[in-house]
Order: sequence, then C-alpha cells, then structure tokens
Amino acid sequence: MSNSLYNKENLKNLNHLKNIVPDQLKSFSEFNQAVLKEGALTKKEKEIIAVAIAHVTECPYCIDSHTRSAKAEGATLDELVEAVFVVAGVEAGGAVTHSTHIQNAVDPEASDVLYGRSNLKKLGKLGKYASDGFKGYSNFSATVMKAGKLSEKFKEIIAVAAGIATQCPYCIDVHTKNAIKAGATNEELSEAVMVTSALLAGGAYAHMANMIQSYED
Repeated sequence: MSNSLYNKENLKNLNHLKNIVPDQLKSFSEFNQAVLKEGALTKKEKEIIAVAIAHVTECPYCIDSHTRSAKAEGATLDELVEAVFVVAGVEAGGAVTHSTHIQNAVDPEASDVLYGRSNLKKLGKLGKYASDGFKGYSNFSATVMKAGKLSEKFKEIIAVAAGIATQCPYCIDVHTKNAIKAGATNEELSEAVMVTSALLAGGAYAHMANMIQSYED
C-alpha cells in the first residue's frame, strides 16, 4: 500500500466503473463532452475555466487533466496563472463578504433574511476593525481582476463560475453584474456555469479512484 494518497496510477481504478456502473459512466462522459465542446466560449476558454474551477474543488487529477487539455488548446501558462488568481480573489472575497453575517448576528434588529444584498453595506465594519488586512484584500482583489493576458470580461466570467463553485451569493451577484457590464453574454455565462457543474461532478468522479484503491488495499 502506497503512503501517497495521490498517485496518477490510481486513475486506472476508474476502469472498474465500466463494469460496475456502465450507464452512469456513459452519461457522465456524454455530459462532460457536451459541456466542453465549442460554443459561445471556445474550447480553450472552457479548459481555462476548468483549470480555475479545479482549484476550487482542489482535485489534483482534474488540475492535471485540464491543464494538459488547456495547453493542447493553446492556453499559455500566463493565462492559466491569471485564471487561478481570479479564483484566489473570489475565494478571499467570499470570506470577506460573509463577514457581514457577523454584524447581523450581533444586531438584535437585523433582518431574518440571511442573504440580503444590503448586507454588503456593512463591509465598512470589517474595514474598520481590520483595516490593514481589508486594504490588502481590496488591492489584491482589484489587481487579480485587471485585464492582463486574459481580458477583464473573461476574468469576470471566470469569477462568476468560481462564485457558483464556492456557493457565494454575494460573489455571484457582484461578478455577474461586472461580467455583463464588460460585455459577457447570457450564453457565455451559462456555458461557464456548466463547466463548473462538470468540474464539481468530475471531482467526485476522479476521487472514486482513491475510494477503489482504499477498498482493494
């Protein structure tokens, strides 16, 4: 039994699935192919999004597979790094925006609605009580969203996908508005969400390789 939980050779265990759950395996494969084919977003763009979202799901198999696919579609390392930094910014933003619930928790007059857009008005409290950290976050967030090798529009599309993956309603709301303002279409945003859906499913799928390995050890 290997001491490493993540060996690429573990993926051979997924071959068992065609005998155990052939229908599920076939439908997953068809789902994945449909999501990643050319559409309003190019295959290259979809693979870049897939690499970014794999850093939310923290699936090393997905990172490896989709990085290779993105490279094959022409993505550069600079583009992939920028995409992952967008995810880092959204992850940080999720923590920052959810801090508004602390203010609600200590306010006896706060609304029973846990997720109101008006909560974001309370972010100033975080800036007041942790000013240096909040300034650092604000600069980081603005920097990762600036156009570079990837356009501002595409970064906002990635941010929407990351907001969906992290289940942060504030992030979804803010970045959807920013994406539309930058020129993103409903088709582009919808396809990005479907890539996210496939990556969330893919993380569970790929990790079955570990489950099978553990079962057979």
